[in-house]
Amino acid sequence: MVLIASAVCTKSGKVIISRQFVEMTKVRIEGLLAAFPKLMITGKQHTFVETDSVRYVYQPLEKLYMLLITTKASNILEDLETLRLFSKVVPEYCHSLDEKEILENAFNLIFAFDEIVALGYRESVNLGQIKTFVEMDSHEEKVYQAVRQTQEREAKQKMREKAKELQRQRMESAKRGNSTTRGHGGYGSDGFGSSTAIGSGAATISTPTIDSEESVRPASKPQKPAPSRNALKLGGKTKDVDSFVDQLKNEGERISTLPSNASAAAVARSTVFDEPTESVHLKLEDKLLVRLGRDGRLNAFELSGLLTLRIFEEKFGRIKVKLENNDNRGIQLQTHPNVDKDLFRGKGQIGLKNPAKPFPLNTDVGVLKWRYQTQVEQAVPLTINCWPSENGEGGCDVNIEYELEHPKLELQDVCISIPLPMGIVPTVGECDGTYKHDPRKHLLQWNLPVIDNSNKAGSLEFSVNAAIPEDFFPVQVSFVSKTSYADIKATEVVLVDDETPVKFSTKTSLTIDKYEIV
Repeated sequence: MVLIASAVCTKSGKVIISRQFVEMTKVRIEGLLAAFPKLMITGKQHTFVETDSVRYVYQPLEKLYMLLITTKASNILEDLETLRLFSKVVPEYCHSLDEKEILENAFNLIFAFDEIVALGYRESVNLGQIKTFVEMDSHEEKVYQAVRQTQEREAKQKMREKAKELQRQRMESAKRGNSTTRGHGGYGSDGFGSSTAIGSGAATISTPTIDSEESVRPASKPQKPAPSRNALKLGGKTKDVDSFVDQLKNEGERISTLPSNASAAAVARSTVFDEPTESVHLKLEDKLLVRLGRDGRLNAFELSGLLTLRIFEEKFGRIKVKLENNDNRGIQLQTHPNVDKDLFRGKGQIGLKNPAKPFPLNTDVGVLKWRYQTQVEQAVPLTINCWPSENGEGGCDVNIEYELEHPKLELQDVCISIPLPMGIVPTVGECDGTYKHDPRKHLLQWNLPVIDNSNKAGSLEFSVNAAIPEDFFPVQVSFVSKTSYADIKATEVVLVDDETPVKFSTKTSLTIDKYEIV
């Protein structure tokens, strides 16, 4: 099918929101939408109506219509199936199906429409996937916010330096000759090498004086001191990059040391990333949501991932990324609408549909995302067994253990948080790793720096003098990893024209959205 546009409109024909999916003039789209109410046949129930050039497929939504405009050559069954998915999306974001509610949620609806259709063709997605994709974090927004915060810190640092410099100049002027007087028209430095009359009303600029005994008279005003070498100069050249890097260092940021003749692209890379990167940089990010029952049953498992591409030099804009996908679990992959789907499906390569166009420069571009949901317990990377038992004295003895189920993963900064009854101090017996009692949050935090194949299991035992087994749930788990859960990796980056290999860097991360035992 070729879907031209989608719209939500009133039964009188007023368009509330509309999304266009193919290249077409605004006048033509407005004309097609305006013609729809005139084609409606009152008193008869239909799901579509046709003209000489297009087909209107629609479905009532209380007082509104969900409308799709397609070509006449499209499959009517596919049109109706797509219409049903559009009709399910609208109530997901709007509590009441009226014009005001539609307008308030217009952006979310349009983002959801874009997940259903790309360049006029239906994507293989369901309602749950659409909600997940719309709610995914925007990496472009994160980069923008990071750059904005850096600029704000830079501006504040410059303001502090200017204030300190002006204060230093005033103190030096006072020491050298008490040039600033009270109640009489003395002169004082203003920080830019000029003098200002104070006490007489108007500000004037003094003329230079000759530094000799004949030019000094007892009744004359004190000679203007020489300006400090550190005074700020109007129009003076500053080393923006060096001062910027120095300010970041003063604020505690880690900056990679670069040679003095480093290129502008290298400087940009050093300010965006904490570690050295190549001119082509790839990020593979996995995010996990896991919910386990205390009996070990898997209640929920969801993996979402994103591959982003960032190019620092214009000459490497037209490239292809070769991927190796060794996954056999059925992870769902989806490429960006501008990525060549046939190239990805046939050769496992990421490239633009129009090879003549380059990727954006100095911008994180999401080119591939994936998602995986399952109820298979073997998919869980780290199992936690928390076993509290009553000790017969009004308290509980708790045994908790972990086991790494995927040996290829290396989990870092693992923290297992066990709730405690209010006001109770636990007595810890055996512990692999370290532990910390947080009395304010009523938690016992079990910390393990690394869990890998050589340290795949461990246990913690503690007891409390007043508790019941229900007090120790839910158990929360957090960790990070530089190993991807999805078995996807970039093997090579080449130029589009001659397949010349390009050096690239990769950063892989696995983080936790939520990991709990309830």
